[in-house]
Amino acid sequence: MNVFLNKWYKNHALGYKILLYLVTTLFIVYLFPKTGKFRYSFEKSKPWQSENLYAPFNFAIKKTNEEIEKEKAEIESQSPVYFDVNKEVEREVLVKYSNRFKQVFEDSSAYSIKNSNLYKEGKSIVEKVYKLGILDLEYSYNNERNVVLVISNKVQNELQYGSLNELGDLRQLIEKLLPNNLSVDAKNRMISIYFDVIKPNISLNKSLTEKVLEEELSKISLTRGQIEKDQLIVSKGQVIEEDQYDILNSLKSEYESHVWNTKNYNWVLVAYTLLVALALLMLLLFLQKYRIEVFLDNTKVTFIFFNIALMILLTTLVINFNSQYIYVVPLCILPLVLKAFFDARLGLFAHVLTVLLLGFIVPNSYEYMFLQIIAGMVTILTVSELYKRANLFISVGQITFIYIIAYFAFFVIHEGQLTGIKWETFGLFVLCGLATLFVQPLIYIYEKIFGLVSDVSLLELSDTNTKLLKELSNRAPGTFHHSLNVANLAEASANEIGANAMLVRVGALYHDIGKMKNPTYFTENQSTGINPHDELSSKESAKIIIEHTLNGIEIAKKNKLPDRVIDFIRTHHGTSLVYYFYIKEKVNNELVDIADFTYPGPKPFSKETAILMMCDSVEAASKSLKEPTSTKINEFVENIINKQMEAGQFLNADITFKEIQSIKKVLKHKLANIYHLRIEYPE
Repeated sequence: MNVFLNKWYKNHALGYKILLYLVTTLFIVYLFPKTGKFRYSFEKSKPWQSENLYAPFNFAIKKTNEEIEKEKAEIESQSPVYFDVNKEVEREVLVKYSNRFKQVFEDSSAYSIKNSNLYKEGKSIVEKVYKLGILDLEYSYNNERNVVLVISNKVQNELQYGSLNELGDLRQLIEKLLPNNLSVDAKNRMISIYFDVIKPNISLNKSLTEKVLEEELSKISLTRGQIEKDQLIVSKGQVIEEDQYDILNSLKSEYESHVWNTKNYNWVLVAYTLLVALALLMLLLFLQKYRIEVFLDNTKVTFIFFNIALMILLTTLVINFNSQYIYVVPLCILPLVLKAFFDARLGLFAHVLTVLLLGFIVPNSYEYMFLQIIAGMVTILTVSELYKRANLFISVGQITFIYIIAYFAFFVIHEGQLTGIKWETFGLFVLCGLATLFVQPLIYIYEKIFGLVSDVSLLELSDTNTKLLKELSNRAPGTFHHSLNVANLAEASANEIGANAMLVRVGALYHDIGKMKNPTYFTENQSTGINPHDELSSKESAKIIIEHTLNGIEIAKKNKLPDRVIDFIRTHHGTSLVYYFYIKEKVNNELVDIADFTYPGPKPFSKETAILMMCDSVEAASKSLKEPTSTKINEFVENIINKQMEAGQFLNADITFKEIQSIKKVLKHKLANIYHLRIEYPE
């Protein structure tokens, strides 16, 4: 058990990567459609590019959504509407009519003889009104719509909706039915009676109406016609007409919804898993071979896998909502983010792999992959110095322009003309460009979550008015001035060989912050001429000098400096020797332990940290130059850097001999400018 635990402890980083790899693979496969993918791509009114296609099995031709919706609309317009008729209402109204009639006409002597006839005529009108009935509401049915009247659950009558009376038309109906020889006073009294007593007796039977409609809709056939096995569907080069397009869609749907889901579902999942796993494995192998420092950092590997999974998740959500909006997803954020935190090559590699994975789920996959890969290349090539806001806006404009140009070219190739171009797609590209601008706050969020550092943060750290650099300038002004000089030398050297100039400048500004703890023990801060080392042994002095790197790491972590900056503090002396005190001790003690006078390291492990080591040593030692000349400076720079190379300080850094020669050239030129060397003219 102990052996197993020890092995796990030693290889836990690799175990974590394997677990991350498997989880990411399964997550991406889970996002993929739970069907197979039809092997052919086709478009209406375009030539069939593949070989002759014969029906692999019998299948029905499915109706299009438009056809089904049209049939549904026709059935809905013809389906009868059922209304319930309440016969009790008519009897109640007749009773109320009789009572109300007596009340209204009891004071009228003019109708004392005729009242009996008027009463009968009024009663007849009530019966006529209720012969068809009065609706309780104004419904929005067409007047020709078929209506079925139901009395006590039995069909009583079938007629059109326009035949029924509505409450809003009651006055007009009564005036039409009243005798023409009535006086205005009698007519008004009769109308008031009807308005007092008449009430609706017909109401919609919603449940029965909907039930009948559902029964009719359920009879709609989703297919039309049948294709027999081995029947020719389309020939190579043949233009796909509407009928053939419907047949191809039916075959595609049959494959995805029936064949794959029932017979080969497990095999489809296995196939998807293999392809996704293969793509992610390529990413891990790339990191291991070309970006070993990233591969060894589990946080960075997690960050890369997280961003790939996030882009696939966003694209999947948009496709599930509406695939027409697929180009709104700002996929170019991925290479932008990875370039900001790592480098362009890694950003492009991860972007291409992500686009290849998305090719499984997007419509028109070739067109989509071409557009996104080209856009990713433009992103990598155009975006530089992301911390400059103008650069980002310019690059986003260029990316949007490339999207539009490429889409326009694809449309012309497919259609052969400009008519019918979807201008709204250009609007989607503009929205995608605007969404890409979200990369700035996203980078800030990632820095806080994953503890990474970007050029934007480096720009903030390079400000000499920051709290830590202010403290350095107050407590150790000589060290601060030395750091500024080293930063200028290191930045120029980094620009010369194509290294990260911003990173190396920030590293140079903070590399000696550990000297704040004992500033007077370092010569650049000894303004009074008193050297405290005179009272210490060589071993004690060396210990104080060496400890400034450890103190610097402690101060940097306390002030939450990024790890990439702390690396410069750790490595700027590598495993070099505190030579002065070592020689001084050796004079008095031949058995001196060299380990007591050696920095703990580690050695520089990147171009940037190697540059800082060279510039720091050259700048510090240049203070000892007396009457410098071009020859002296050249020999001086060559001597210092060659000694570092002989000591193997740059073995772990990915820096070439040619690049070191270029750095030497820059340092010689810069030192010559610092000491204002001029050509010596003859007297």
